[in-house]
Amino acid sequence: MSNSLTPSVNGTTIAATLATFVADLTPNQIPAAVLERARHLILDAVGIAHASTHFDFAHRSLSAMTELSAGAGDTPVIGLVAKLSLRDAMLMNGILIHGLDYDDTHAAGVIHATSSTFPCALGAAARAGLDVDTLLCAYVAGMEVGTRLASVARGGFHQVGFHPTGMIGTFACALVAGRLFGLNAQQLSMAQGIALSMASGSLEFLQDGAWTKRMHPGWAAVAGFTAATLARHGFKGPRATYEGRFGVFNSYLGPLAKDCDLGLATAGLGEVWELAKVTVKPLPACHFTHACADAAAILRERHGLHVADIASVRSLVPAEVVKTVCEPVATKKRPQNSYDAQFSIPYAVATALAKGRFGLAELDDAALRDEQVLALAAKVEYEIDPDSPFPTYYSGEVVVTLNDGRELRHREHINRGAADRPISNADVERKFFENMQLVTSTARAAQVRDLVLAIGRDSAAVDVQRGLAARG
Repeated sequence: MSNSLTPSVNGTTIAATLATFVADLTPNQIPAAVLERARHLILDAVGIAHASTHFDFAHRSLSAMTELSAGAGDTPVIGLVAKLSLRDAMLMNGILIHGLDYDDTHAAGVIHATSSTFPCALGAAARAGLDVDTLLCAYVAGMEVGTRLASVARGGFHQVGFHPTGMIGTFACALVAGRLFGLNAQQLSMAQGIALSMASGSLEFLQDGAWTKRMHPGWAAVAGFTAATLARHGFKGPRATYEGRFGVFNSYLGPLAKDCDLGLATAGLGEVWELAKVTVKPLPACHFTHACADAAAILRERHGLHVADIASVRSLVPAEVVKTVCEPVATKKRPQNSYDAQFSIPYAVATALAKGRFGLAELDDAALRDEQVLALAAKVEYEIDPDSPFPTYYSGEVVVTLNDGRELRHREHINRGAADRPISNADVERKFFENMQLVTSTARAAQVRDLVLAIGRDSAAVDVQRGLAARG
């Protein structure tokens, strides 16, 4: 293994360093702008969770969680009237936040951190009877840890079939729950070691549009919460959680572990705030498709394109995203369900060229059967972008060849929503209301917005938990 895979932040393990950071962090150490952005990331997640209740996967998931809770639940669920056991509610909330693939992303880590960290923080803080100031601090701590740990792999997890949102999210959630339970640094270090035997998240769903990705962040919350509870009661876990011979990076990445930079796991803790680099999605699809979808929509508008005029389309994408959004080719060109479509460059580009947009309406059954779009998707090929800045940005370029031989092209080098091209807090609020209108009134949406944006300002976590549930 590379020398980069050796323990050491001043001779201590990475887990110990992260544990100390999480145990010692106080709200007044976090810049006001970071706290405000944190509230808006939570607002984004809550709006998506409500929108998800409009879809079949949410109701099937709820049926399963209700059965598992065996009628003994006392924990409210975001956007629903149901009550579940605490861990089942965490899983359900994670499914709702991540279920539409519309939730936030940390580009360097390629991780959807809020969808695991917030359900865990909300559930643990409410159970512990804590205030929302403490909840928000724990959420920020979890975001800082999860994004850094995911960044270490430099996009490698996707290459070997693991989803960092579920896998790395487990460790962040172990620290979040542990912090809210009042664990000391040694116990928090143990919690991470215990989580090493729980972390999971397979990308096999990419082959057939299976629903399993939807449960990854919620499962990370459950696993992390469980690990922290075991550590609280003195259960022992290994110490070299990340850098060990069979630690996270060696075990999950195999030969690719040599490309890791373990220094990224702890770089700038308490000084550089990775949460500020988390990007909000402008489109309800895998972030890897956004730049090409936007480029296609721009070409359509700029040149007044008609589908009948298009002979062929080339999409230039980073090499690292091919396995996720370009292959298997047959499924990407003719998605069998909405999840296939959300992870398809051909479908995203064809939809944007044909309709000038890609929203939730473009994922319903009628849209997926639109033969005009599917015929155009069949003409979309992909190429590796030699100038890709991945993972700093998820770039994309679309080249359209017309029937008369003309070639039109547009490049989105910095994807919309990236840290250098951010979605503003005001934009987040607009997106929140758009999602909420699927299931509730504007007045109710405004109530929820006000509740979330007041997090950290003198109220109890359990009041927020109750306030986010649907009215019976």
